[in-house]
Amino acid sequence: MKKAILLCVLPIITLMAGCQSTTKYVDKNDDNIAVLGLSQRDFDQAANQALDDIIASPLLVHPEADKGGRYVLSIYNILNDTSQRIDTDQLVKKIRVGLLQSGKFLTTTAVNFTGSGPEDTSSVKVRELNNSPLMNKGTVKKNGTVISPDFSLSGKIIQRTNRVNRSKQLVEYYFQLTLTQLETGLAYWEGEYPIAKTGSNDSVTW
Repeated sequence: MKKAILLCVLPIITLMAGCQSTTKYVDKNDDNIAVLGLSQRDFDQAANQALDDIIASPLLVHPEADKGGRYVLSIYNILNDTSQRIDTDQLVKKIRVGLLQSGKFLTTTAVNFTGSGPEDTSSVKVRELNNSPLMNKGTVKKNGTVISPDFSLSGKIIQRTNRVNRSKQLVEYYFQLTLTQLETGLAYWEGEYPIAKTGSNDSVTW
């Protein structure tokens, strides 16, 4: 009886094992893997090109750079004008990290001009501790010490789709970025980084 049950169970186990999918890590630089939508490789490419251009710009060298002087950057808004639901922070974060590591910029998280409030509200909330009877007031951060930004980063990601023929379509993406000097309102740096892809008309980008 036990042998009969075992013989019945073994094919089921074998079938289940055959249905299991194999999960693998993907090399983002693998040219054999490409999608019509925006991928990590696309964000990395645009961000790296922008970083190289910003760091190389003579207008963005702090006048006291030899003494460790760095400009303070705030993030304004990166608009998504594509058919995809993408998080533009994927682009912004890589640029921010690269600029910080370059030694040319610091990023403020206490200022946000998009209307959604600061990225990190702790700079505001820590000062509210002045109202707490539990706190040693001498340790609470003082008002008038948060640094105002020198530049803001804004931009847009645009998508344009055109049919090449009955079977193929061309999808173009444009990463457009601007650094505005906040004292004068002048754009000290602008960059545009296009990415073009072709694929089947049956493919979608979302």
